[in-house]
Amino acid sequence: MTSLDLLDLIQWPAMIITISAAWYVGAERKDNRNWGFWLFLLSNLLWLIWAIPQSAWALAILQISLAIMNIRGVLKSEKKQ
Repeated sequence: MTSLDLLDLIQWPAMIITISAAWYVGAERKDNRNWGFWLFLLSNLLWLIWAIPQSAWALAILQISLAIMNIRGVLKSEKKQ
């Protein structure tokens, strides 16, 4: 198995974590929503790890932009608590 094969495997946990994050962000409990933001940040990181070696620059820029919005969400959520 090559390093590119291993890199391609990152897509699957990134996708699963992104879906899980969306589920948690839509939760009624505030602490579950907070977990969703953190999971989104993890998925942003995983997608970046995959996108940069693949030269998927639009995806990389999207993940950086979404990470900034997720950090904003975490900060706003913590201020309300």
